[in-house]
Amino acid sequence: MDNRVPLAERMRPQSLDEVVGQDDIIGDGKILTEIVRKQEPVNIIFWGPPGTGKTTLARIIAKEFKADFIEISAVTAGKKDVERVVEIAKQNWNLKQRTVLFVDEIHRFNKAQQDAFLPHVESGLITLIGATTENPSFEVISPLLSRSRVVIVKHLSKKDIITVLNRAIKTEKATKRVTKAAIDYLAELSGGDARSALGDLELALSLAKKVDVDQVKEAAGRKVPGYDKAGDAHYDNISAFIKSMRGGDDNAALYYLARMVNAGEDPKFIARRMVIFASEDIGLAGNGALGLALNAFMAVERIGMPESGLILAHTVTALTRAKKSRESTDAWYAAQDLARRTMGLPVPIWLRNAPTKLMKELGFGKGQKWEAGFHLDKKYLPDEIKDTKLF
Repeated sequence: MDNRVPLAERMRPQSLDEVVGQDDIIGDGKILTEIVRKQEPVNIIFWGPPGTGKTTLARIIAKEFKADFIEISAVTAGKKDVERVVEIAKQNWNLKQRTVLFVDEIHRFNKAQQDAFLPHVESGLITLIGATTENPSFEVISPLLSRSRVVIVKHLSKKDIITVLNRAIKTEKATKRVTKAAIDYLAELSGGDARSALGDLELALSLAKKVDVDQVKEAAGRKVPGYDKAGDAHYDNISAFIKSMRGGDDNAALYYLARMVNAGEDPKFIARRMVIFASEDIGLAGNGALGLALNAFMAVERIGMPESGLILAHTVTALTRAKKSRESTDAWYAAQDLARRTMGLPVPIWLRNAPTKLMKELGFGKGQKWEAGFHLDKKYLPDEIKDTKLF
């Protein structure tokens, strides 16, 4: 095998049986195995993290269909590339050959570009396989999405990455050159990205005859966390952060805080979410929580990182351990819903201002005296909803 080809490419699985870590979609009765078995073209959108095998799966399916496999990247492809693919597909159609078009990072195509493929996907001229790291519900147009099966490609576990690395080390006849600790560290460092792990392994093997943890560190350099502040990882992490606080798990809340901080998340964004959390989830159970969170936000603004990490950690721990009450939150949502449905109801006449003599004569503001507790027996809501209870 040509060593000029990157190790990750040389180790790319050639059949479904060789794919690691995707037992939910590969195997007896599982979707990809059944698609291949039935030999019926299906448009697929693979959704999953980087380095989990989306491109590999597309190539394997095309190979099993004996189809012409055309691969383009939505990052670089333009209108002419789309037209070229359609022309090739038409030629293949006349030769009774299937065309599988693989669009990497399909979420980068705008609506007009996705629309251009739609009629050819509908006619069956092209079998479309897209790959995306972003939620296709938001990034792929509805007509295309409705004609495709969304297949989730799982994040690879550390054990899966170790399997991939050991397979590569055996193939490279480097079993005695790489320590078990180095393999473990490579897997830990990869963040579930097999391509990244194999790239680090290849560089480490090129740097030293014996690869240990220190060699891996040198080869890998400073790893950039798999976190896109404009993408799903951003929303997944903040969601896990909020839910960990809500569930009272201070270990998990601090962990997700650390992930966001390490990835370069704006600390003010995190602090803002804690201010919201203090009212939304702690609410009436701890009225001091809002003041604490707001003070944390102001402190983060004034002090900056990295010291603000301490303030965030302190506040997160306090909010996570606090008693929780969504009573005011639920009442607020109920009030909003009620207001939307009853905006036309008149305010009770006794609650209205009476700036003119006529209005006073008509009963506006009649009987208003605001000594403590004076009007506890009054109905403040419009008559039609006067008995509604929001709490």
